[in-house]
Amino acid sequence: MKLLLLVLTAFSLNIEATIFNSKAIVHPEVGKNGMVVSQHYLATNAGHSILAEGGNAYDASIAVAFALAVVLPRAGNIGGGGFMVMFDEASQKSYSIDYREIAPEAATKNMFLAADGSVDKKIATQGVLSIGVPGTVYGMWEVHKKFGSLPWSELLAPAIELAEDGFLISPFMADALNKRYKKLGKYKNFKNIFYSNYPVQMHQRLKQPHLANTLKIISTNGVKGFYEGQVAAKIDSYMKENGGLITKKDLKNYRPIWREALHGNFNEYKIVTMGPPSSGGVHVIQMLNILENFDLIQMGHNSPTYTALLTESMKYAYADRSKYLGDPDFFDVPVQSLVSKEYAKKIYNKIKLNSITPSEKVLPGSELKHESLDTTHFSVADKNGNIVSNTYTLNSGFGSGVVVDGTGILMNNEMDDFVSAPGVPNQFGLIGGEANKIEPFKRPLSSMTPTIVLKDGKPVYATGSPGGSRIITTVLQFLLNTLVFKMEISDATVVPRIHHQWKPDVLMLETGFDVQHASKIESLGQKIYLSGPGTALESIEIKNGLFYGFGDTRRPDSSAKGL
Repeated sequence: MKLLLLVLTAFSLNIEATIFNSKAIVHPEVGKNGMVVSQHYLATNAGHSILAEGGNAYDASIAVAFALAVVLPRAGNIGGGGFMVMFDEASQKSYSIDYREIAPEAATKNMFLAADGSVDKKIATQGVLSIGVPGTVYGMWEVHKKFGSLPWSELLAPAIELAEDGFLISPFMADALNKRYKKLGKYKNFKNIFYSNYPVQMHQRLKQPHLANTLKIISTNGVKGFYEGQVAAKIDSYMKENGGLITKKDLKNYRPIWREALHGNFNEYKIVTMGPPSSGGVHVIQMLNILENFDLIQMGHNSPTYTALLTESMKYAYADRSKYLGDPDFFDVPVQSLVSKEYAKKIYNKIKLNSITPSEKVLPGSELKHESLDTTHFSVADKNGNIVSNTYTLNSGFGSGVVVDGTGILMNNEMDDFVSAPGVPNQFGLIGGEANKIEPFKRPLSSMTPTIVLKDGKPVYATGSPGGSRIITTVLQFLLNTLVFKMEISDATVVPRIHHQWKPDVLMLETGFDVQHASKIESLGQKIYLSGPGTALESIEIKNGLFYGFGDTRRPDSSAKGL
């Protein structure tokens, strides 16, 4: 009997041992029946509670999105917009919804130009003129109509409770607010909510009664609770009184768009991501196509050769972004050409290993045929095989700084994501052209890259990140770390990352990157800038019947919670 017990014990230990990768330096959260990963633990808890109540991944995602609007005001929102990519087990199909903000009807292409023709960056990024018509509430409503299983009101309940009862401000949030006091303290409503005590102290309780009331209205009245009625009237009134452009008509006419998810193939994996007006998916697939032609494992992870190669591929992708990417409803974006293996081969033939091409010699592809740092991401998976990857934003940290009277709604500053003038970079240093000029009802170009990876028709990863222009390269490196170098998602997340966006011609290396490798790259003629962390992956892996989640430690409040 003792021998049998020993055998059974040894067997049990062996089973347990397969749950974790013993070679991993950092370990992920593990769940048996689902996983929620977001940039704030309270929002993660909200999504987890919905899964525990029997809700699906879509239900939990909606709960997370509304909770983040309360506890992560620098990026979570109902006054912004974003993109969601989904894989639905029942239909065996991928879906994507574009609930990006749009330019108001009264917007003009020269609205941010000063008398001398220069771009007034202050009005483009702060105050009422920087605000696009928000899409988040309508986007969540559409997802609920199509895939939701629990009542709408149940999904908003956690956010309402957090806004009404309050929550303890984390050290990370206190620091973020205090650093922006000079910029944001001048907005009366913002100051009344977030700077009632300054400097902001960690662990002080933040209550948002006006936001709680707005969420209750949305909970009761659905999408009309935001885009019509008293909330819309308050937004309209505030805009009229303060020189803004958004009207009741703009709000009532807003609609999200269900778009075909963008697909690419990388080795044995299918990449499912967001197409335009997000540029992220196009260029992740484009760069993967280029890199597929090289023996990356032989080069070695983050070696000088590997880093130089990634740098070159990034330059070509961001050069194309500057010319070809925009809202596909207003501009003929050559998506299929950009993500084709043939086009990648042409770029591959231009790249010389252990060599750096100056950005001025990297031009957008001429052979093509036309056809914030403070964003936030969350990923959710359920036991039924559904998986969601969502990225949404206010653009800058805390958006425009504008809080609409009596609503608690913090508004975006997404109008800066348009091109105010050709060749003039936005706040993230990104350059664009005619494809992304300001036009009424148009959606600004984005770098958001919510992504799902399939293998043999089943989801194996969901990932995405905040980080403005760095989002695209962050997602790229996560995919390479997991799909090529077979890292655990936790290790794939925490290793130092690089970024190059064509112009300026500077390679950004995260703190912790090998100094000797950096020196070798610099000797090739590449200018280097050492940077702090600018992105934060929130990822899920599904393997061996288990769910693995990891919230990027670059954002201290990130959290993964398995069911």
